[in-house]
Amino acid sequence: MTQYVKSESGYRQVTFEPKKIRAAMKKGRGPRKRPTSVALDPELIDQLKSEARARGLPYQVLMRMLIVEGFRRFRRRR
Repeated sequence: MTQYVKSESGYRQVTFEPKKIRAAMKKGRGPRKRPTSVALDPELIDQLKSEARARGLPYQVLMRMLIVEGFRRFRRRR
């Protein structure tokens, strides 16, 4: 039976099943991303972090979004 917890004290009464948790984590995850590195000026990194904070995002996610969008525009121009 599904249990919904509405307070911290309620978590003490819930039993977690590691197999179900791992299965749910894998189901929600898309294909793995490959790490890469890009050398950027410190000022640009600071600006990215500031913009990401304003949008409520991690700065790496913002960078990935900008790269993907820029590449899409680049491909449309060909």
